[in-house]
Amino acid sequence: MNREETCLQLTAQINTLKDNENILNDLLPDVRLLYGTQPAPRTPVMYQPGIIFLFSGHKTGYINERVFRYNTREYLLLTVPLPFECETFATDAVPLAGIRLNIDILQLQELLMDIGEDELFCPSMAASGINSATLSDEILCAIERLLDVMARPLDARILGKQIIREILYHVLLGPGGGALLALVSRQTHFSLISRVLKRIESQYTENLSVDQLAAEANMSVSAFHHNFKSVTSTSPLQYLKSYRLHKARMMMIHDGMKASAAALRVGYESASQFSREFKRYFGVTPGEDAARIRTMQGI
Repeated sequence: MNREETCLQLTAQINTLKDNENILNDLLPDVRLLYGTQPAPRTPVMYQPGIIFLFSGHKTGYINERVFRYNTREYLLLTVPLPFECETFATDAVPLAGIRLNIDILQLQELLMDIGEDELFCPSMAASGINSATLSDEILCAIERLLDVMARPLDARILGKQIIREILYHVLLGPGGGALLALVSRQTHFSLISRVLKRIESQYTENLSVDQLAAEANMSVSAFHHNFKSVTSTSPLQYLKSYRLHKARMMMIHDGMKASAAALRVGYESASQFSREFKRYFGVTPGEDAARIRTMQGI
């Protein structure tokens, strides 16, 4: 079977498996199925760390001057929570179909311990928190087996995690290996910035200053700015603002919270300032965005 036929088969499997996604989430919590037939225009999104493999359709990401595409040939590797803009290409004839793997740090650490000091393992260290890499035949083969076992609950529970480990192994040995390695390396500029991002994630409602964040990374302000932009492709204050806006948007969509209440919850003192920045970032007002989402969900 050639690659095109394999991707068609995987797309059909995902379409079938998605009906049991709630059960599969319990069996393999680090795996998420992706399937959709509707295109989406360039829209701000906030992705958590993970690896996204696509077998049909494609996405294009934009982060400042960077443009990256992920499709049936290239997968996306995110190693920090990152706001960027994303455009989705999908139709009924060519749906968007793929899987997302969350990265289990403990499993990654155990894998690296088993690899040890092997001289054949020499990935370069990553500079950016977002990377795309070629989807190799070895990874595609492992994903085939992962989707096969997901059709059988006992096999999924017993064998699934080992196949995920195999996929992580091939990613480590590939061009994205340095980015994965940076997740568990200490005292590199990448790991220090990752520590700052974790602080933002847990304390984004507080009045965090660049001086405080630079001190968290044990860097001068100028070095912090340089390294922060290297990892996230944006400035610390812009990242914090984007993070707050995305969090507020999730509160309005999932919890039905009013814009003024969400603004206060994420740290804004002025609801009108929040609305202005929300429209500047998402292109619509909070109310227009909530109405659009409700329409898309058929509510």
